[in-house]
Amino acid sequence: MIYVSLVVAFVASILLTPLVKKLAFKIGAVDAPNHRKVHARIMPRLGGLAIYFAFLIGYIFLKVTTGFQTEYGTAILIAATIIVITGVIDDMREISAKAKMLGQFAAALIVVFVGGIQIEVINLPFGGTIDFGLLGIPLTILWIVGITNAINLIDGLDGLAAGVSTIACITLAVMAMIMGNGFVIAMASILAAASLGFLLFNFHPAKIFMGDTGALFLGFMISVIALLGFKNVTIISFIIPIIMLGVPISDTFFAIVRRLRTGKKWSDPDKSHLHHCLLNQGFTHRQTVLIIYGIAAMFGLAAIIFSMAKVWGAIILIAVILLAIELLVEVIGLAGKNYRPLLNFMKTFK
Repeated sequence: MIYVSLVVAFVASILLTPLVKKLAFKIGAVDAPNHRKVHARIMPRLGGLAIYFAFLIGYIFLKVTTGFQTEYGTAILIAATIIVITGVIDDMREISAKAKMLGQFAAALIVVFVGGIQIEVINLPFGGTIDFGLLGIPLTILWIVGITNAINLIDGLDGLAAGVSTIACITLAVMAMIMGNGFVIAMASILAAASLGFLLFNFHPAKIFMGDTGALFLGFMISVIALLGFKNVTIISFIIPIIMLGVPISDTFFAIVRRLRTGKKWSDPDKSHLHHCLLNQGFTHRQTVLIIYGIAAMFGLAAIIFSMAKVWGAIILIAVILLAIELLVEVIGLAGKNYRPLLNFMKTFK
């Protein structure tokens, strides 16, 4: 029945997106071009509302037709609704970063204290465990808020955030199949279907943007679903969602590094994210998005391989991934044009 719920979510997303587009124009939830934007005309946003309702329809359909119950579902949906409301208000009125953060913290607190979802114990690869105790609460909140914002930060090109999120959800679903986690399979698959339906309208040239409504919702849901799959596991397994979300996490990390190196606040917006850097290299809008899709897919595949590797194999794979990320960052100037320590070091051997 899960396959039918995927079709329901996909079709619902396709049917709802044009309606949301009309609503966006009607209530003034539009995105005007500026020096940081790559689009040249006023565009409707709020598209994430279609993803949210499509996911909700697919989830409710599966629950009604199969009768499956979970202790987490209600808390996650309540928290997700708070995130969506925060995004809708921002898409309409562009609220402050502090106000958006308040909505994210409220949602994260509901997940932790109502849903009972948090990082508790990690088993070390060479024996022993780390019991986080109360420290697990702030770590969980930091994870949720961090990933939510990371997805939001990459939402800079047509279809980018929706596509990367879909790839992340598919990876999560595959990992859940390997681990035998039925609830995560359902949540990740339905979210992927809803996002994919919206992508038909959001891929370049986009007819509608997902806005903060969509970016925050997708980021939040992915962060929580990843927690459900990997919250009480080995430290090796805990790294899996970090690898899987390599594109938004690395882009956010190097954005902070770049801003601190240039004397700016870590939260100051700029036009030097991964997609901006690829555009500056001469790639077209569509090519840039497809390249990042490819990178996200490789991270997803690496996460799956990583889950099957032995400890030393996993360590070697991490080293290779980190080396590849560093080389890419230096070549395209993601951390700044003068940040080239590895390339400069390699030149000494010529």
